[in-house]
Amino acid sequence: MSGAAIHAEGLCKSFGRVKALDGVSVDVERGEIYGLIGPDGAGKTTLFRILTTLLLPDSGSATVCGADIVTRYRSIRRMAGYMPGRFSLYPDLSVEENLTFYASLFGGKVSDNFGMIEPIYSQIAPFSKRKAAALSGGMKQKLALCCALIHQPEILFLDEPTTGVDAVSRKEFWDILSDIKCKGMPIIVSTPYMDEASRCDRISLMDSGRIIETGALREILDRNMMPLLAVRGENNYTLLQQVRGEAGVEQAYLFGEYIHVFLKEGYDGRALSSLPGIIEAGSIMPNIEDVFIKILGKGNER
Repeated sequence: MSGAAIHAEGLCKSFGRVKALDGVSVDVERGEIYGLIGPDGAGKTTLFRILTTLLLPDSGSATVCGADIVTRYRSIRRMAGYMPGRFSLYPDLSVEENLTFYASLFGGKVSDNFGMIEPIYSQIAPFSKRKAAALSGGMKQKLALCCALIHQPEILFLDEPTTGVDAVSRKEFWDILSDIKCKGMPIIVSTPYMDEASRCDRISLMDSGRIIETGALREILDRNMMPLLAVRGENNYTLLQQVRGEAGVEQAYLFGEYIHVFLKEGYDGRALSSLPGIIEAGSIMPNIEDVFIKILGKGNER
């Protein structure tokens, strides 16, 4: 795919008997935020490590900004900014010292590309002398992002950057990513949070080492649109077993205080209202979590 920021075909990687990646193909355009959405163990981190040249695939091929991940790995390491899922900066160094160190790894100084990180760094500047270990979760993520950007990379890899961060800090972080994207930098980000899919230009749903659906969020929702009911009962667990036993029910699963029910084509969901113990029932629009469960065929376990 000419001009793509990332082009990967048929990537496979196994660890013993565990197949972490099973024929993964990905294309990321320049200037977009591309999200990998999936649960822990889906293969997101393995894919990131291969694309950032920290792991070799068992088979398949990939290029990052036109450079092959095997033959031109040194070029990719200079072009890529990578923020791993686990906080990996030096806890005993201050904010300022961490930035200085990471800039020096690429033969530069913080002042060389300070304009790249200034909008982010301004939020943590009051804590510049504080050790990284003493920062809050949100501040740690902003510092890690600054360190990933300090050498002015051509592409940014973020592996679950908001895991364990409070809701306000998550929103602030995504606002920062949108600003970076506006400067033309492609960003590939993984997350287990389905609600963050709406902040991406395109997403891939990933599970068990496979890409199972790719597209803009609206496209994926439209492709998988089916009648969906939300029902609530006096005892949702007992009601769930009853609902799953109905002939017209395709899938049913607990979703907060409700049971979400996908109906088979042509089935009148009003029949469920007559089940004993029903308190509330009504049609709703599926969200990305509902679609993910539907695609995987989960929610049918007896």
